[in-house]
Amino acid sequence: MIIMITGGSKNGKSRTAEQIADSFRLKKYYIATMEPFSDEAACAIERHRKMRSGKGFETIEKYVDINDIVVEKESVVLLECIGNLCANEMFENGIEDPVFKIISGIKKIGDFSNVFVIVTSQVGNDGMEYPDPTMKYIENMGRLNRGIAEISDCVIEVVYGIPLVLKGEKPLCLC
Repeated sequence: MIIMITGGSKNGKSRTAEQIADSFRLKKYYIATMEPFSDEAACAIERHRKMRSGKGFETIEKYVDINDIVVEKESVVLLECIGNLCANEMFENGIEDPVFKIISGIKKIGDFSNVFVIVTSQVGNDGMEYPDPTMKYIENMGRLNRGIAEISDCVIEVVYGIPLVLKGEKPLCLC
């Protein structure tokens, strides 16, 4: 089962994703994609570590190439977040169009694990024009989010901490 969690910045996506993952009594993996490249990023990473402390997650720090990840069968995987992964593939790995690569990695992990919870972000809703590399990132994120939603069993948008189901059925832990 693949569950996609989307929404705006600081709206409770991570909390919702962890609540879903924590509701399963299986081995838990947390794929962390944010590189600690600034003080702000380091603070965000520390905040997320505290949120999942004591919940039994094994953290896999993987900033690019998620298709290399191997997890045990009978597991729950939480990937946080597609926005970082896309940016890392584009700007660190130099891949202008990482959509196929990322979707392939998601399918591989999704086929192997019991539950795969994917956190992503809505970008580009402001209607602004940005420099070409940023516009390409926004385009790639839109294509990634559409592709992930298509293969997901459940799509949830978190708005002001409220999980709204856009596709599939609301997980029991959110009822």
